[in-house]
Amino acid sequence: MNRLLLEGKNLSRDFPAGHGRKLHAVTDISLRIYEGETLGLVGESGCGKSTLGRLLIRMLEPDSGKLYYRGNAVSGISEKDFHPYRRDLQMIFQDPYASLNPRMTVRDLIAEPLEAWHVCGSREETTKKVLRLMEAVGVPGEFLMRYPHQFSGGQRQRIGIARAIALDPALIVCDEPVSALDVSVQNQILNLLNELQKNRGMSYLFISHDLSVVHHIADRVAVMFLGKIMETGYVKDIYESPQHPYTRFLLNAVPVPDPHRREDTVELLKGEPPSPVDLPKGCVFHTRCPYATEQCRNEVPAMRPAGRTEAACHYPGVS
Repeated sequence: MNRLLLEGKNLSRDFPAGHGRKLHAVTDISLRIYEGETLGLVGESGCGKSTLGRLLIRMLEPDSGKLYYRGNAVSGISEKDFHPYRRDLQMIFQDPYASLNPRMTVRDLIAEPLEAWHVCGSREETTKKVLRLMEAVGVPGEFLMRYPHQFSGGQRQRIGIARAIALDPALIVCDEPVSALDVSVQNQILNLLNELQKNRGMSYLFISHDLSVVHHIADRVAVMFLGKIMETGYVKDIYESPQHPYTRFLLNAVPVPDPHRREDTVELLKGEPPSPVDLPKGCVFHTRCPYATEQCRNEVPAMRPAGRTEAACHYPGVS
């Protein structure tokens, strides 16, 4: 295992939901990211994945919990004191068009972080650096003075990736970076991310609801449900021997190109997720879990070793 890069301990974040109520987006989550690895974060839409990603790089501040970067406590410190860490923590957004200023050329979009951090000594040097970054992500240099609307979705995402790697960060939070792209383009972007990681040694937090994509790119996986981590482990262990019922349901729902698999034998989740405004007592998954007991309905399960993974379940492996 590589050295620990970033660690969140007992992170929580609520948002106002009107009439004095709170939406519990992230609740008491602890997570580690190591140097040079890709940690996949998966779960249903609305479970708090993006909020957690933003908390880990302080785009959002947690209501409680601690954040450590290379062993240094960085939560609760002033923005001035945190500023030196900002260039090490970058983000790739889901919608490449919305994340790019439509009035700026590709040159200026990629140059913006370089100029903000005074990386280059002159405009000419900055432009040369921009051209090298464009080459690294597969955008032709002759497109230097084009605007975002003149590119396809995949090309725009490549530009967003070039901006994210411009400062040679240690960690990039990839927030559903391929979900808005065609399948063929998704593979190209995933291969690009893998190549950049190999060449630059970066770590990724790869957020996605698509387990097939995460299986392709991640080293470890954290499975999230309703603001809580349900299970974590290496990709091989999670996909071959999941211990939490929610993880098994998620994997079972992945489409399989097998004409002999009968749809009526596929076990799917029943009902709707509870409201994040009114969390159930005990395990947050118990209202959808067919194996829930009285203990599940009353006691919050702790994360503990289960088989080859760690699961927040009173009865891991039950089926």
